[in-house]
Amino acid sequence: MIMPIIPPYQDAMEVVRGLIRTVPDWPKPGVMFRDITPLLQDPRAFRALIDIFVYRHMRQRIDLVVGIDARGFIFGSALAYALGVGFAPVRKEGKLPHKTVAQAYSLEYGDATVEVHQDAVKPGQRVLLVDDLVATGGTMLAAIKLLQLLGGNVVEAAAIIDLPDLGGSAKIAATDTPFFSVCQFSGD
Repeated sequence: MIMPIIPPYQDAMEVVRGLIRTVPDWPKPGVMFRDITPLLQDPRAFRALIDIFVYRHMRQRIDLVVGIDARGFIFGSALAYALGVGFAPVRKEGKLPHKTVAQAYSLEYGDATVEVHQDAVKPGQRVLLVDDLVATGGTMLAAIKLLQLLGGNVVEAAAIIDLPDLGGSAKIAATDTPFFSVCQFSGD
């Protein structure tokens, strides 16, 4: 495991939050899009973000980090590397080449399906699930169901951003899956 080099924890969280750009009315009027691009472009802030997750999870005996398509791949793979564990992707339907299990779910604007390889998680593995943002929680809830179906023990679902007013983090907590976010934004 790579040992983190982080500034004081709260300071790092504030730096991360400060680099998330808000784009009004994208992709549709009334939506406040939370853009992580500036965070990714700042090497010290990106490292601080990964260090926040490493510091939180380095004693939890994680066996596998699972990242959700697509931005969860960025953070999940870096986190898996830092923790010295494997990484597995949860992808949008039709993107994985081997035998998969699928879970359909509803979004605020329609329905979708995510998949994972049948052999991605071994029964009993301690899994950390990672994505960039939780809004209504549909994607993360579907991923939790998939991992549990394969016998994984989801130790925690984690995201950079939580939009608590949209209810996703509360729905995740209602499944008895611990939830962690680096920062929260009110509204949508």
